[in-house]
Amino acid sequence: MKRIIISGGGTGGHIFPAISIANAVKERWADSEILFVGAEDRMEMERVPAAGYKIVGLPVAGFDRKNLLKNFSVLMKLFRSMQKARKIIDDFKPAIAVGVGGYASGPTLRAAAAKGVPTLLQEQNSYAGVTNKMLARKAATICVAYEGMEQFFPKEKIVLTGNPCRQDLVVSEENRAEGYAHFQLDPAKRTILMVGGSLGARTLNQSIIHAFPELAKADDLQVIWQCGKYYYKEIQQLQSEGKIPPNIHLFDFVSRMDWAYSVADLIISRAGAGSISEFSLLGKAVILVPSPNVAEDHQTKNARALVDKDAAIMVTDTEAPAILFDKAIALVRNDGELKKLSENIIKLAQHDSATRIVDEIEKIILSGD
Repeated sequence: MKRIIISGGGTGGHIFPAISIANAVKERWADSEILFVGAEDRMEMERVPAAGYKIVGLPVAGFDRKNLLKNFSVLMKLFRSMQKARKIIDDFKPAIAVGVGGYASGPTLRAAAAKGVPTLLQEQNSYAGVTNKMLARKAATICVAYEGMEQFFPKEKIVLTGNPCRQDLVVSEENRAEGYAHFQLDPAKRTILMVGGSLGARTLNQSIIHAFPELAKADDLQVIWQCGKYYYKEIQQLQSEGKIPPNIHLFDFVSRMDWAYSVADLIISRAGAGSISEFSLLGKAVILVPSPNVAEDHQTKNARALVDKDAAIMVTDTEAPAILFDKAIALVRNDGELKKLSENIIKLAQHDSATRIVDEIEKIILSGD
């Protein structure tokens, strides 16, 4: 029986790939035992058990770059996390530890390496995260989603696998029909899907509110708007006051992304690596608005990797409220441009990423047997 630790998290961008890897491990070895190690009080503590896996939380927290005085408590949490991680490794005795990024993976993979357990890293972004850069020296293999990652990691350790995506995402005629019915859409109209993550994105929400007058006049268009749970109550107030045009369909969270993707002619989104991988696999035309509130501004670098290949349009967070929907309305009506973006982004897709990562896990485990 193979025991495998998967560590990391903090955002959906880390959690979905981690769960996809775990599912692929179970497909390969049905009797394998998988333990997730995440950060206490982060979304993985809820999402991982919901996917059917056991998780242990560390009291780890990220460094506060704006208020350095707050980092004393962060260092204390890191010390306690290292102690707990060492005990987890001793008790569970994994054959390998897999890190998917996020600060929870730091103590876990350091403890694993110190005890002679081989480690594998999965880097989702085109600009490597701090934790993975620190862990790279002792890692056996580093699975990446973008070319050119030699600037961050030893070339001989890099394997291009792409980012594992949710396995249930399929664009099909059946899903399109289900989507039109579920979201109460008109199949004769062009559809824009705007998603800002599960919690929402303030700039995207401000941008569509600014564009209400233009969208109200656009009889040929309709919008699925995932505003995020954090903003839903305040935006629902606008709806109750009759300020949201009837061709805009408001949701706090879209659980059936397969239906949403199937009906979308154009997507507006932040530039998280996991989302970009999904758009690439499905060949969706997209306008990316990178979040400025992420480490090393990696979402801008993710977006530029696509823009440089004519595979996406980018609008900066600062520009978005003024120009995002002007661009979106013009683009969704332009068949030639939509087709070009779709054809170019699908060329960047990496298929069967989770299975390819498990291939690398298997190689490492076999080399140690």
